[in-house]
Amino acid sequence: MKFYQIIVLVISAVMLTQGIARLVVNFSSQSFLKIVTRLIVWCGMIVIAFFPALTDVIAHFVGLEGNINAVILIGFLLIFLIIFRLMSIIERIEKDITILVQKDTLRNDNSTK
Repeated sequence: MKFYQIIVLVISAVMLTQGIARLVVNFSSQSFLKIVTRLIVWCGMIVIAFFPALTDVIAHFVGLEGNINAVILIGFLLIFLIIFRLMSIIERIEKDITILVQKDTLRNDNSTK
């Protein structure tokens, strides 16, 4: 097993564990689409890490040849890490805005009475 395969396995396991933990602790913070996407992406990464020859089949199907598969896999991994991080930040900001709007509405409602 190569170094990048071990890294992909570790990162994928962490991301899956984190997603499942968030689901168990606070179900409302996870949308069904986000959970399914997370499972498909990270399980796919694990499958590719265990069966690296699969990338050759996919690369041949797409039309890529050579050792570019590892570079594409790592780029794919980094992009999804960034996307999931941005999605978490956006969800937290939306939650904060909702709380602020609710507090402001309650404050304005009490001051008009």
